[in-house]
Amino acid sequence: MSLRIAIVGHIRHPIAPPFKGGMEAFTHGLARMLAARGHDVTLLASGDSAAGLPSGVKLLPICDAHYDARFPWHNFHGTEALNAHLDACYARAARLLLQGRFDVVHNNALHRYLPRLSRAERLPMVTSLHIPPFKVLRGALMDGAAPWHLSSVVSARQRDIWWPEGAPETAHVVHNGIDLTEWSGGGPGDGSAVWAGRITPTKGTHLAAEAGQIAGVPLRLYGVVEHEDYFNDLVRPHLYGGVEYVGHLDTAALRQAYGRASVALFTPQWEEPFGLAAVEAMAMGLPIAATPHGAVEEVLGDAGVIAADDSPEALAEALQLASAISSEVPRSRVARLFDARAMVAKFERLYHAASALRNAEAPRKTYPALALQVEGTDEALAEVG
Repeated sequence: MSLRIAIVGHIRHPIAPPFKGGMEAFTHGLARMLAARGHDVTLLASGDSAAGLPSGVKLLPICDAHYDARFPWHNFHGTEALNAHLDACYARAARLLLQGRFDVVHNNALHRYLPRLSRAERLPMVTSLHIPPFKVLRGALMDGAAPWHLSSVVSARQRDIWWPEGAPETAHVVHNGIDLTEWSGGGPGDGSAVWAGRITPTKGTHLAAEAGQIAGVPLRLYGVVEHEDYFNDLVRPHLYGGVEYVGHLDTAALRQAYGRASVALFTPQWEEPFGLAAVEAMAMGLPIAATPHGAVEEVLGDAGVIAADDSPEALAEALQLASAISSEVPRSRVARLFDARAMVAKFERLYHAASALRNAEAPRKTYPALALQVEGTDEALAEVG
């Protein structure tokens, strides 16, 4: 049965290619695939997401442009200016959701309003938790607990971090999936390595560059430079010989880059919940050399080698060992575990479950009124119909 689905995006970046990170790619891909399966899909995101809107998906802007354009995260994170801007944007989103007559909401935002809105208004919702817990979001999730408010995490590792005392029945593990019609192919490669992602300290780009130099393996780095000081101080010094930074590529060009390589590096320096970049490379037949953080073991399995520690020497050794893994191993692992069709089918089951539980018994709470009166909202809703 088709549903009217609202997908709420994170607004740091546009939900449009070329994607700045995994959250944007996930939200865009999910909207596209749900629309292709016959659902009525509306995306609530920044207005500049319209440039890459998937076919059949409608856009309700909750702000004119992504916030990094006006409030760069590295300069404004935690400031009153950015927090006030986010509150205004998600207050608008909340009002749009209440007026939109949606069957279910898929919440990919990291804001505190929407989980509480779900419980207070009996609004069926699935909240996807793309990051490790932080105080404000954990509190909102607890306040928003209700039979019709389900949550998903992208790995068993992430589930155990969010709920170390044991996950509630409303929590579900749904691995991220990729469209295997887009991510397939690749050959034996030219013996080189590839690294792709946002260039920022938590992604460990410098370790990949150092490991490439130590191992003597040609390496190309791809991605947006999100933290220029980090790039200049820790990455650039290792860009010589066979190690080079190429730039930020769109999906088609990145696929071609993976197709030329023989192995990929994945170097998180934080509690990485999943690792979409690694799975995309695996789908193209690339084994992975990775640092030992987050859910990398759960994602890679026998398709990669995890370094003994965070040193570039240990990563260089893992890189050499991973190069010996047959390309069929990562390809088959992705097809078995991380096919987007299976991911979407799981979410569809969660949507129907949340909708069916709208009238389930649960204690009601009273919340302070949200500032939902935002100029222009009625006109935007009229465009969706």
